[in-house]
Amino acid sequence: MSSMPSSPGNSRRVVTATTTEGYAFPVIDVTNPAFAVDDSPKAIDALRRGSVEYSRRYSRMLPKLLMRLLVRVMARNSLLLRALTQPDAAYLGGLSTYVMKLGPDNLVAPFNERVDRKVAASPQVTSVRVRLQQTARLLAQGLEEDLAGRAGVALHLINIGGGSAIDALNALILLKRSAPMLLARPVTIHVLDLDPRAPQFGANALAALQAADGPLAGSDIRLVYMRYAWDETAPLARLLGELARDSAALAASSEGALFEYGTDDAIVDNLRVLRTHGVSTVAGSVTRADELALTTLADSRFKLRPRGIEVFSRLAAQAGFAVARVEQSVMSDQVLLRAA
Repeated sequence: MSSMPSSPGNSRRVVTATTTEGYAFPVIDVTNPAFAVDDSPKAIDALRRGSVEYSRRYSRMLPKLLMRLLVRVMARNSLLLRALTQPDAAYLGGLSTYVMKLGPDNLVAPFNERVDRKVAASPQVTSVRVRLQQTARLLAQGLEEDLAGRAGVALHLINIGGGSAIDALNALILLKRSAPMLLARPVTIHVLDLDPRAPQFGANALAALQAADGPLAGSDIRLVYMRYAWDETAPLARLLGELARDSAALAASSEGALFEYGTDDAIVDNLRVLRTHGVSTVAGSVTRADELALTTLADSRFKLRPRGIEVFSRLAAQAGFAVARVEQSVMSDQVLLRAA
């Protein structure tokens, strides 16, 4: 763990953590002005209008075929653009997603070429930063309500498709700022994912945040990884069964993962397992189904499922959850689910 100077005009330090490949990335802390994004209704409306104009501008420049060829050429000098346009899978990997959440001013080599910075500053990528911030805030709000009156009880956060678990880490940062006594308990973040690389970075990021001057200093928090494919829920049921025997407090999150990429059956099955084992709070993101989202995803390589809140609410209800709060963004809306 090391630290780096913060952005101009920001007096707070930014800590860094290392990936398994040896890259040293800044650790996102949404309470630090270096990473915070304006997600007020006015700012989201401006971001949405900017996203529409961004798409129109590029669609007018060149025919689709020539534009694709141009993007491929540009991607040779941009790892970030390459991850978006030439992915290894039908979903965006955990570390690639993490880099997008850094923002253009926090990119580091080899992800900080001029094209990388332009991509990171685009409305669509900025909306990914908003998604993280809103999900973390909703999870923190749910935890504050759940943990009141349960002093000292261990807390387990189930992070489905969690990648680096940066949403859960930021929820704990927010909780420590708003109600520090509620973190006077052992906390375990369980990252359920297919790829172990992003969770390993998440563990390193947690260690950096727990350092002497870090926002989670002095907190008893650990991060553990479990390989998990959300189409087969038996491992999740076994994990929750073990945790439930200890009368622990349980909550879950899935930012940019299950509710956006999963099938209807996978969403309902996972939520049912969570509900059956006593999880009453779940935060996550749901891909919008409006014209902007549908148009943007039409040529996308990523298999996001634009359901919208109305359809998602019906799926959640089948599993015993109700949508308690919604925060809107550009490509997704972030939800807090409560046990019905």
